[in-house]
Amino acid sequence: MTDQETEGSGSLLLDDQLCFALYAAQRAVTSAYRPLLEELGLTYPQYLVLLVLWERGETTVKELAAALRLDYGTVSPLLKRLEGAGLVRRERAARDERSVLVACTGRGEELRERAARVPGALSAATGLGAAEAARLRAEVWALAERAEAAAHRLR
Repeated sequence: MTDQETEGSGSLLLDDQLCFALYAAQRAVTSAYRPLLEELGLTYPQYLVLLVLWERGETTVKELAAALRLDYGTVSPLLKRLEGAGLVRRERAARDERSVLVACTGRGEELRERAARVPGALSAATGLGAAEAARLRAEVWALAERAEAAAHRLR
C-alpha cells in the first residue's frame, strides 16, 4: 500500500495516527524540559505562565488563559501555586472588579535570568538546530490553526 492509499484509507493503526505522533512528541519534549525546570522549581505549565508574563508584563487572567490556550479553571490553580511560591501576584483590577490582573513579583523576574538558559539547553540536548526548530514550529502552528478551524466546523 502506498502512502497516499494509507492516508486516504482511514487507517486505524496507531503509528499511522498524526495525533499520536504529536502526542508522543509533546510528552517527550515535556519530559526533556523536566530536569531543566526542576532546577528552577517549576513545572512545565508554570514555566509557560511565566513565559507569558515575562513577555507581556502584567496581564489579566483571561488574557493569560487565551495566550496559553487554556481555560480559566486550568490557569487558576497554576496561578495559585505560583503565587504561593512568591513568583506572581494577583489582584482585582481597579477599573473592573470582575477582572483579575497577574504580574511577576521581583522574585519571579529574578527567575527569568536563570530561565534564559532553558531554551538553549533544550536545543543542545535534542540536537535541534535553530533553522530546523523554526521550520518545525511554523509547521506545527499551521497544523494547530487548521485543526482549530476543523474543530469549529465539526461542532
